Amino acid sequence: MDRTLSYFVSDVHLGLQVGDPAQREARFTAFLRSIDPSRTAALYLLGDIWDFWYEYRDVVPKGYVQVLAALQDLVKAGVEVFFFQGNHDIWTYSYFEEMGLKRLVQPCRVNIGNKSFCLGHGDGLGPGMWGYKLMRWAFHNRFLQGAFSALHPWFAFRLGTGWSRSSRLAKNISYPFKGEEEPLYKFCKEFQARTPVNYFIFGHYHSKADLAVGSARLLLLGDWITAPNFLVYDAGEGIILSKTPEF
Repeated sequence: MDRTLSYFVSDVHLGLQVGDPAQREARFTAFLRSIDPSRTAALYLLGDIWDFWYEYRDVVPKGYVQVLAALQDLVKAGVEVFFFQGNHDIWTYSYFEEMGLKRLVQPCRVNIGNKSFCLGHGDGLGPGMWGYKLMRWAFHNRFLQGAFSALHPWFAFRLGTGWSRSSRLAKNISYPFKGEEEPLYKFCKEFQARTPVNYFIFGHYHSKADLAVGSARLLLLGDWITAPNFLVYDAGEGIILSKTPEF
C-alpha cells in the first residue's frame, strides 16, 4: 500500500491547566495511535504541541510518556515526523532529534506529491508586531537561553508554567482571525508573489480558517483546547481535508 497521507497538527498545548489536561493528552495520544503507518508518509507538528517545554543538557520535562512513545513508534514504523518550534515550546535543543524527529524552521517550503506547501507555526510572520518580534528574538537568543539554563530546573519550570498561566489561553480569551488584515495573510501574499505554492498551513492563531491567497489556500489549524482537529493531505487523491479525531 502506498504511503500517500500527510498529517498536520498544532496547538495541543499539553500541560496547560485549562479544561481537562489529562483528557487532552489522552486524546492527542489516541490521535497519534490512529495514524496508519502503512498509509502515512509524514506527520507535521506545527508548534505549541507543548504549552511549556524547556530542556537542559541533562534534564527534560517529566511526563508525556504516552505521547512520546506514540511519536517514537511512528518514527520506527517509517513515518517521517517533522516539528516546528512554537512560541510556547521554543526551547527544544536535541531531545526530539534523538528520538528521530526532524526539526524544520519556518517558513519552510516543502513538496508533497505534486503540490507545494509553505509551513510553520505562524508566529511573527508578516509586517509590524515589533514588540512581539523583539520578545521572540530574545527567546531564541543563545546567550539569553544560556542564562536561563543557569537557573535550577525547579525554579525555571515554575517560572515558565507561571508565565503560561498568565497567557491569553489560560484566561480563555479568544482571538478572531481578521483575514486579509492579518500580518500572516500579508506575509502569505508576499511569499506567493515571489515563490508560489499551493497551500499555506499554519497554527498559532487558535482560529480555523480557509482563505484564498491568489491561486493558493491559507489553512489555519484550530487548537485542541477548544476541540481536537487536524488536517490530512492525500497525495494520491490530491485533496486536503480538515478532520476531527474520532475517539
